[in-house]
Amino acid sequence: MVRTEEKNNQIIKKEGRVIEALPNAFFKVVLNDDGKEIIGFLSGKMRMNRITILPGDKVSIEMTPYDESKGRIVYRLK
Repeated sequence: MVRTEEKNNQIIKKEGRVIEALPNAFFKVVLNDDGKEIIGFLSGKMRMNRITILPGDKVSIEMTPYDESKGRIVYRLK
């Protein structure tokens, strides 16, 4: 888990694996470090560049400390 300062907001970066694709570019993601299941949504840059995410893909997620059940998918790992 990595915490970075960005505009006075703390962002938590984690990695996980997509287990289910939901409507409107939402995904169910299982986190690697604690096995927790969260809802992830695609970031704007991934939508603009039409990056395809499928179940089974490994992804990098940014979360806020205020809501640990949602996260923004920012990168698709190899």
